[in-house]
Amino acid sequence: MATKSTSKRFAPKLHIRKGDRVMVIAGDDKGKVGEVIEVIPSRNRAVVEGVNIVKKHLKATQYEAGGITDMPASIHISNLSLVDPKSGEATRIGVRTENDGSKVRYSKKSGNVIK
Repeated sequence: MATKSTSKRFAPKLHIRKGDRVMVIAGDDKGKVGEVIEVIPSRNRAVVEGVNIVKKHLKATQYEAGGITDMPASIHISNLSLVDPKSGEATRIGVRTENDGSKVRYSKKSGNVIK
């Protein structure tokens, strides 16, 4: 009997990168906007500043005090959409080749290049 592999055959194609400004389009935090702190490609998730805040119980160490702190937890990438730099609304993104041969991401709503 063959065992099921937990690794995926192909790496996921992610439309979100660290440092992007994103909007939550589904879930409890729908409508909130924040900056991506970390992307976890293996799980298709991202950690966004100020979104999906959970309480974390920390044990006291020699260098830090213990207690309950609020910290952002990861959210699935399908629930995130990039914010259009021109209008501030959620937008889909595309990739196009510029005249100098470089690939850039652009907003499908306004056509503006995303950093």
